[in-house]
Amino acid sequence: MTNKAELFFKAYRDKEPLEKGKFKFESTQEAYQVQDDVLALKEESGEKHQGYKISLTSRETQDLFNSDSPLFGQMTDIKVKKDASLSLADYNEPLLETELVFLVQEDVNGDDTEEEVMRNCLVAPGIEVPDGRYDDWFPKTTFYEVIADGAVNGAVVYGDAKEYSYDDLKNIDAVLYLNDQEVKRGNSEEVLGHPVNSVKWLAKALEDRGEKLTAGRFVSSGTFMLPERLEAGSYRVEYENVGEVQLNVKP
Repeated sequence: MTNKAELFFKAYRDKEPLEKGKFKFESTQEAYQVQDDVLALKEESGEKHQGYKISLTSRETQDLFNSDSPLFGQMTDIKVKKDASLSLADYNEPLLETELVFLVQEDVNGDDTEEEVMRNCLVAPGIEVPDGRYDDWFPKTTFYEVIADGAVNGAVVYGDAKEYSYDDLKNIDAVLYLNDQEVKRGNSEEVLGHPVNSVKWLAKALEDRGEKLTAGRFVSSGTFMLPERLEAGSYRVEYENVGEVQLNVKP
């Protein structure tokens, strides 16, 4: 267990942000090791590993963090909610992203075809709430800092999950509303061309670590649009072909 992981966990537990640049990382491997160690500390405190969020799935977001690939973060059961309400007081500097959530029904392999991945998952309309353990973190943290911080995971909220085909999710729009006023629109092609490609990428990335994307996990697959600052109010995201999800945010 590294001192870095202990300090990340303390920042998470006590909601006391860290100073950017406090830690130096030498490699992606080291950053993921810190993420693993933080997850172990969360599990020791009673949380359970439940799924993943994938970040940097568009060229625009990769450019923000000087990356040429996505990254993933591991999330626990208390951070995934169905049709939930959240309080700003429980977070540091939360954002909001529009993401489809894949609920894995059968194990997914890195060499599965797109159609096989779709058959092995249900898909739900989702909202992801990124939140970093750093002060003034977006977009000023580094690629390694984001990985070590569990891909700056805060919460994932999702609606009703159903079976969909590859074509059902191809080139579909999402519209974000706050208090019934349209805020922004985005498209599924921003997520590595198609959200299923994000899940395939994760399955391969886990296999490279000697792990597997197994049944019972969830995957928040990547945002259709650049994030918005989370505010108090009533959010709704409408996804073409998929339905909608709502999130009520309290002060």
